[in-house]
Amino acid sequence: MAITKPRHLLSLEYDKYAEEYLRSLPPEHFMEATGQSIQREITLESLALVKARRPDVHVFNELLVQYPYGNEPKPHQVVPDNMVVVCDKPIKARGSYKVPLQPVGPFWVLEYVSKESERKDYDDNMQKYEHELKVPYYLIFYPDEQELTLYRHNKRKYVSVKPNAQGRLALPELDLEMGLLDGWCRFWYQGQLLPLPAELLHRAEEAEQRAEQEKQRAEQEKQRAEQEKQRAEQEKQRADAAERELELLRAKLKKMRTKQGEEQ
Repeated sequence: MAITKPRHLLSLEYDKYAEEYLRSLPPEHFMEATGQSIQREITLESLALVKARRPDVHVFNELLVQYPYGNEPKPHQVVPDNMVVVCDKPIKARGSYKVPLQPVGPFWVLEYVSKESERKDYDDNMQKYEHELKVPYYLIFYPDEQELTLYRHNKRKYVSVKPNAQGRLALPELDLEMGLLDGWCRFWYQGQLLPLPAELLHRAEEAEQRAEQEKQRAEQEKQRAEQEKQRAEQEKQRADAAERELELLRAKLKKMRTKQGEEQ
């Protein structure tokens, strides 16, 4: 995308538009339904594990995206609930994601829609993702209706991704799959379910309990081995004592026989 203005001036101009956008938001925009909040948390926690393995994956939360459109002097604006950018370079997005000044555009946008909240015009958002930004992937989740759809851009429009053999929606470029689990959109990376912190904590506690049980069993085995050793030692001592007693009896018997022989 060609830049007709110096980058610094264009950045300042976009900052001004970002401030205007923030001031224009009604109070209800900042009120998020519980379902949306929980799903956002699940998404961020899951994708953080992907980012740890793939440094080229950058995840953003409710970041204003600004981009030029046609000959309009003012940039178009949209705020996805979550956004993923794939780039092997650092991404600096202060205040907003200024598409003309970034090395790449958004790769994947995710939105969660609840009937309890009308914070955004999601139809208008999809129009922007599909026809203006042409974002390669768009996921929309309705927690209340348990509807999950992943769209892929085919260069003309969005087409829905069909579930694979596991019943999940695949995003092959990131080795990711997603599907409904216990009422929420969950994520699989390279075929493995990405655990949430609470699940990791539960696994750690279970592992700690197993380790403690193994330690107790090992201690019990050690005690049993020590007891067996003590019994074996006691048996040996009794055997040695019996052997010594037998030797004494033999010596006495021999002595008696010798004395009887001398007397005869």
